[in-house]
Amino acid sequence: MLTVSDLHAGYGLSEVLAGTSLEVKAGTVVALIGANGAGKTTTMRAISGMLRPTKGQVLLDGKPVQGLPASRIARLGLAHSPEGRKVFGPLSVEDNLLLGAFRRLPRFFGFHARAARDLDRVYELFPRLRERKKQDAGTLSGGEQQMLAIGRALMAQPKVMLLDEPSMGLAPVIVQEVFRTIRRLKQEGMTMLLVEQFAKQALGVADYAYVMERGRIAIEGKPADLRRDERMLAAYLG
Repeated sequence: MLTVSDLHAGYGLSEVLAGTSLEVKAGTVVALIGANGAGKTTTMRAISGMLRPTKGQVLLDGKPVQGLPASRIARLGLAHSPEGRKVFGPLSVEDNLLLGAFRRLPRFFGFHARAARDLDRVYELFPRLRERKKQDAGTLSGGEQQMLAIGRALMAQPKVMLLDEPSMGLAPVIVQEVFRTIRRLKQEGMTMLLVEQFAKQALGVADYAYVMERGRIAIEGKPADLRRDERMLAAYLG
């Protein structure tokens, strides 16, 4: 569903990705693990079009998308829940969610009727968002904003969803709630690429995992195998 080959990208004269390659098969969850500064978030941004790669290829459902605008890649079926959540603070919770569906629903006739079914699904996943649907998104707690960011991505009905650090800055009990939702989405067949600072949590939900170091993939394998890898044990699972 998503294939990244020899991807290079960076900021200005600074190259962050130096030949990253990975694959996310349909219906699976793939974890991307690594230390701060390894290039995980840059990888996500280069895949989703927020950052233009300087070299390499990104295939989404078999179609090359590298270099396309982020809006075009989103229309082709990729949704990105970014690091730091990036909700629209002055807008209500429900308006934030509706923005996630904007590109795929009719602009005039039938928008709200068709969006209602998707809203109900998100509210069923995150009941707190239903309770706060008229509240300004900027007034939500960090955990509620993370739920909103994931819900907004789901509103696009993506083929692939990128989740960048969904547990960042959250209390442990909220982290558990977020990962319960990720597991449920996995059971429903959602294809996901997950960047996560907590390696144990990521390996617990992933079907396959990549470990990134200095802009390249250093280790990869099934979670059970990585849990026995001495480098993983020393660096991330100790």
